[in-house]
Amino acid sequence: MARCNHERHGTPSDVVPFLRAWLAHPLRVSAIAPSSSALADLITSEIRPSAAPVLELGAGTGVFTRALLKRGLAQEDLTIIELGADFVALLQKRFPEARVLPVDAARLPQFGLYEGSPVGAVVSGLPLLSMSPRKVMAIVGGAFFYMRPGAAFYQFTYGPRCPVPRPILDRLGLKATRIGRAMLNVPPAAVYRITRRSPLHIPTGQA
Repeated sequence: MARCNHERHGTPSDVVPFLRAWLAHPLRVSAIAPSSSALADLITSEIRPSAAPVLELGAGTGVFTRALLKRGLAQEDLTIIELGADFVALLQKRFPEARVLPVDAARLPQFGLYEGSPVGAVVSGLPLLSMSPRKVMAIVGGAFFYMRPGAAFYQFTYGPRCPVPRPILDRLGLKATRIGRAMLNVPPAAVYRITRRSPLHIPTGQA
C-alpha cells in the first residue's frame, strides 16, 4: 500500500489548512498541496544568515519559512507577507517572533516595511502565473524597492520558463537564472533567481 511521505508533500498539520484555503480561493492559492521539503530546500539553498533581513511573500503554511530557519536565520530576521487570513493566524502561531503582515504583496512600498533597502533576499511562494502582468510587475518591483545591492529574489514555478515575463524583467532592469528543479514536488517545480543586471561597462574613450 502506498504511504504518503509528509516530508515530501507537507505535514498533516499543513495539508488541512492548505486545502481549506484552496477551496475558498483557488486562484490565489493556485496549488492543491503545500510545497514539498525538496522545493523548500532548493528555493532557500543560496540564502545564508548574512542575507538578513529576509522578506517572504505568500508564505502559506510556512514550509519555506521553516527552511529559512534551518539555514540559520532567526525568526526576528523574517518579514512574512501573507494575505490569507487562515494562513496568517497559523503563521503567527508557528513563528511568533517573526513579523507576519496581512497585506497585499502588490503594494509593498506603501507599507514602509523597512527604512532604506536592507533586505538581502526575497523568497516568493506567490502564484505569479495566475496574476496579470501589471500585478507581477508591482510585486517584483515592490520587493526590489527594499532590496540592497546584490540581493536576490527567489521564485518557484510549475511552468516551463521564468514566471516573470521578459518584458517585465527588461523594464525593471533585472535578469533571471534557473537554479534548479525539484522533481519530488507535486507537481515538479523550477526555481529562479532574479537579480539586478550589472551596469553596462563602457571602456574609457568609447562613450
